[in-house]
Amino acid sequence: MIDEFAKDNLHKRLRRDRQTLLWKLDGLSEYDARRPLTATGTNLLGLVKHVATVEARYFGEVFDRPSPEPVCRWQDSDGSDQWAAEDETRDQITGFYRRTWEHSDATINELALDAAGHVPWWSEPYPNTNLFAVMVHVLSETVRHAGHADILREGVDGRTGLRAENEQPIDEEARAACFAKIEQAARTAAPTRARKAVPRRDVRPA
Repeated sequence: MIDEFAKDNLHKRLRRDRQTLLWKLDGLSEYDARRPLTATGTNLLGLVKHVATVEARYFGEVFDRPSPEPVCRWQDSDGSDQWAAEDETRDQITGFYRRTWEHSDATINELALDAAGHVPWWSEPYPNTNLFAVMVHVLSETVRHAGHADILREGVDGRTGLRAENEQPIDEEARAACFAKIEQAARTAAPTRARKAVPRRDVRPA
């Protein structure tokens, strides 16, 4: 009973956060969906492509259920799953993600939580694992990157939120006031902390 409860809850959360990650692309131009938004090149469409690749591997190869989608061998991974090439369309990448969901969901639905899996890219003694551990890992990966996407999207056009139905209109005045309050607190605290710091005393032998 507890296994089915745990599995159902993990799966529901994974399905929710998949949708959240895709929603972060909603309404963006091709350029804004693809452009690097951090010094290391992190970009919104690339996050979707990366998480799709992660799911394809973990719910495919790990359980000897290879993904029907073309995924390069993990040994050959070169970072190209983290950005969209010029000849890759948004529909191709989001379609890949959605088809991967179907394959992943079939694996999750057909296997028990303690079903054995093998992750060859995990170091010893961790490669031999089970569906529960893999579901937690993939959910963590998805949540982490959905959080990245939330911050990136806010930087592009100010839109935030977990789901489309809960999105609130942007109140520029309220945001500016909140920003100013936090900025002032940070500036005020910095010298205060410095003044209160206890000077280091050298301990010399007698």
